This record gives sequence, C-alpha cells and structure tokens, in this order.
Amino acid sequence: METKKKPGSLTFKGRPLIRSGKTIYYGDMGDKYVAMLQILNEVPFKDTMVPNRVAVQIWSTDDELRPRDRVVKKTEKTTLYDALSIASIWLERQLSEK
Repeated sequence: METKKKPGSLTFKGRPLIRSGKTIYYGDMGDKYVAMLQILNEVPFKDTMVPNRVAVQIWSTDDELRPRDRVVKKTEKTTLYDALSIASIWLERQLSEK
C-alpha cells in the first residue's frame, strides 16, 4: 500500500510519523502492523529535551485482538534514532510476512 504524503507531514523511510505527546506512531494504520514509540525519559541538551529512553512496540492493527495480544515485538533503546531504526526494520519484516 502506497502512502500519500500530505504537505507538512513527517515521514521516516517513506512511512508516516504521528506524534501525540510523548508517543510516536510510525506506519500506516491501514496496514496490518504499526510501530508505537513511547518516550520514557528525556534529558536536557542545550535548549531542548532529548529522549534517552524510548520503548518500541510493533502492534497488530487487528481490532478483534485484545490490546495485550496486539503487541508482536518490543524493546527499549537509548536514542530516538535507534528506536526509529529498529521500528523501521521490524515493521518492514512484519509487513512482508504472509
């Protein structure tokens, strides 16, 4: 499924990123799986706060499953880039499975 990019929308490796507070959703909700990244802790760096602990979960979008049964994989990373990288790899693998 091809994602159409809206003006001003953020993407990472061609997939949409949507932020709500300290939670970032990565992927298209119309696909079978999406990634959820939760910023667990931040530290100051110059004039901003930078995540230093991020939880990554790959979720099934099947609404017939119970919420705890939707989680396919999970891990924690120390940088947002590392979290997005593993989310991208895992999501690609899950979406390519038949």
